[in-house]
Amino acid sequence: MKRSSAIFGGGCFWCLEAIFSDLEGVFRITPGYSGGHVPNPTYQQVCNTETGHAEVVQIDYDEDVITYKELLEIFFSTHDPTTLNRQGADEGTQYRSVIFYQNQGEKETAEEVKRAMSELWEDPIVTEITPLDVLYPAEQYHKNYFRLNPEQGYCKMVIAPKVAKFRAQFKDKLRTS
Repeated sequence: MKRSSAIFGGGCFWCLEAIFSDLEGVFRITPGYSGGHVPNPTYQQVCNTETGHAEVVQIDYDEDVITYKELLEIFFSTHDPTTLNRQGADEGTQYRSVIFYQNQGEKETAEEVKRAMSELWEDPIVTEITPLDVLYPAEQYHKNYFRLNPEQGYCKMVIAPKVAKFRAQFKDKLRTS
């Protein structure tokens, strides 16, 4: 197993976690906060836009099964990377579209995929590509939120349709066991 990780923000981290946890080769998703100026922020602080942080997920994966490029293609296909600081009704800088890279190779791949994916969107992609400084894990109750709270209103109305669309579009990438 060749272990690696990717850090993306694209709206609510509950949505991203639900999508990426379905992928073959992904073995852990950690919701968290990154890109801001407040150490160890709380969810409440991030939601109140006091910190500059985005809601993100750290995706730990096996590069022998799924590549960083494939993760990026899924990322750009499962949220709207053309809306600044917004995904659906979720609005604010904490919901911005962002890729936090950890090395030059990730930066170059992210820029390449962003260019390629821009052809699929009518409006320009506004996704930030920025170096990772630090990732603060979110509070424990955010972990596996969709799986543990399927009847919660946001899960039913927002996350479930996104997950269904993702599963239909990327059925060849889904976990088989």
